[in-house]
Order: sequence, then structure tokens, then C-alpha cells
Amino acid sequence: MIFSDRAMEWAKTMGGWSAGDDLIHAHKGSSLELADFEEIRKSDHPTLSVNATTSKTSKGRILHEDDDDFRTPFERDRDRILHSRAFRRLAGKTQVFIFPADHQRSRLTHALEVAQVAKAISRRLGLNIDLTEAIALGHDCGHGPGGHASEDALSPFLEGGYDHAVFGAEVTLAHLNLTRETIDGIRNHSWSLPEPATPEGIVVSWADRIAYCAHDLEDAIGARVIDVQDIPSEIANTIGTARSSHLNYFINAVVSSTLKSKKITMSREDGELLGVLRRYNYEAIYLRQESVRQSEQVIAVIERLVKHLLSDRELFTSIAKEMASEDESSYRRQVVAYVAGMTDRYVFHMAEVLLDIDKTSIPRGLDYR
Repeated sequence: MIFSDRAMEWAKTMGGWSAGDDLIHAHKGSSLELADFEEIRKSDHPTLSVNATTSKTSKGRILHEDDDDFRTPFERDRDRILHSRAFRRLAGKTQVFIFPADHQRSRLTHALEVAQVAKAISRRLGLNIDLTEAIALGHDCGHGPGGHASEDALSPFLEGGYDHAVFGAEVTLAHLNLTRETIDGIRNHSWSLPEPATPEGIVVSWADRIAYCAHDLEDAIGARVIDVQDIPSEIANTIGTARSSHLNYFINAVVSSTLKSKKITMSREDGELLGVLRRYNYEAIYLRQESVRQSEQVIAVIERLVKHLLSDRELFTSIAKEMASEDESSYRRQVVAYVAGMTDRYVFHMAEVLLDIDKTSIPRGLDYR
């Protein structure tokens, strides 16, 4: 299988980034350093530290809005994302398994788990919980159907390619008029992108990786794709085999390293352990033969559907319920945004309806009968 430039760039982040010190960073060239930590009381609503991003320091929204009488701008961001169609559609989008069975994760449950992990870290560091949650809930809203394979399928149709983080921040959620801090955190949550401008954004970068490394492994074990006995000994002996143990260990690893170094990091030892877990997931889950085959099917279906819609503006208008742009570049962006917004079931249903396509070429989930 030939890997795309995007996949190769992502692979470079496998073990995180080092700045020459004994720490692992989520982003290359990380420069953000925190001030001294004051002791933070344990409570449901701990006092914000001097490092937290606040409404007073916010750069505001692209389009000005008057302040809400009872909610901070970051609370409003969180609420807008939570109630958006893009967020709800994540329930029908692949996390690891296409057409997930009842107890397997979707993109929506992944986003909720990332929010939980990120809030756990931010609370212990005295950071802004509302901003953290807004970024976490919105971080994957730009994902297309069928998982990361959709990025490879959609990239040829956009100048500069398709990146779910960038597209989510700049296109999918643009109508929500989010604060610049929330947009920045969503746009840059992937480790191959520039470092987010806020500590809350960097926390979400870590939380995303911690959450999916832990829960993707649990889902694969539950689906009998792998056996618990096959988990690398470095992980099993040091941390254990349960998802809860993995989450607890790596959350504490980020918090303890950050309190010591004043940078949102893990120690080299803990970062290497997380890298071991991620590499194992790649080899045993994401790159297994069936997963690769389904990714190739996803790419083929989405590419054909986009090309079909690009060739017929009238059809697009009737289906998407929006006027097709006369400008060719804008129209391509419209079609890509429309297809990227589809759930797994809808994109494959539309492919069956609109294309002369063999049903055997459409992916079937583990729960399919």
C-alpha cells in the first residue's frame, strides 16, 4: 500500500517531539512555557491559575457579538458546538470500526472521552475548563465518513489537501462564530500541526492521543481483533491492560511532568510508553488487512461520489438543498464540504443510489449481517 504525504507526515509524530531536553512534546518546536504553579485547592471549581486563558485575555470572535449576561465566551463556544449538527453527525462516523457495534466507539463518543481526559488534566493544572471542553468537543467535527481514509479521498479535490482539523475549524464550524482561541485549538490539535496558542489547546492535543490509544485498544479487544495477551509487555507490566488504567496513568503522567517542567509534556519514559501503545495499535488494528481493505473501499466510493456531484450542478443543488457556486474552485469546496459532512451510512447509501456500484465494494461493519 502506498501511503499519502499526509499519512507519512502523521507517522512522523509517532513518538512525539523532543526539543533536546528529556521531555516529549505534542508539537514540533514547542515554545510555550508556563509560569510558576501556585498550589491549587481540590474542589469542584478550583481557582484558575495564572496560566489559564480567560475571557479578559480572549482575542474575541471574528464577527463581534455582545457578551452574554450569564455565560463566558468559552461556555458559549462549548454550547454551540454541543448543539451543532456537525457534532451530532459524529455519532454516525467511524472511529475505528465502520458501522460500529453497540459498544464500540463512534467519533462522537471519542469526542466525549477526549473532553473527559482533557478536563481532568486542565482541572489539575488550574486551566480554563470551558475552553478545554469546547476545543475537545469540536476537535473532530471536520472528520469525513469512514475515518481517516476520507481525508485521502477528499484531498485531491482541494488545493493543499484535506485535513480534518483545519477543515473543521475553518469550514465545518465556521458558521458558529467561535472565539479565536477555540478555533485555534481545534485547528491545531493534531501533532503534525503548529502548537496551539493556549495551554488548553495543548492539553486537548495530549488528551486526544491518550483517549484514542486507550479506547481503540479496548474496542479491538472487544471485537476480538486482538487478544489482551498480545498487548506489549512494556504496557501490560508497567500500566496494566485495562483502558481505565491506561487513562489514569497517562493523565497523571502529563500532570506530574507539567507541574515539574512548567511545560505541558510527558517525561521521556512515559512518552515512550505512550508511543509503544500507539505503534501497537497501528500495526495490530489500523493497518490490519481488513482495515486496509475497507479504507481502500472508502476512498474509492468517496472519490466516485465527489466526481459524480462535481459533474452535475443541478443534481447537487437538488440533493444538498443549496445553490451550486458558478466558480469552479468554490463549487469543489461546496461538494467536498457536503460529502465530508455525511455519516458512514448516508455516504454509502448515496453511493448505491447515485452510482452504478457493486454492493460488495461497499464496506460492511463487524455488526453487519
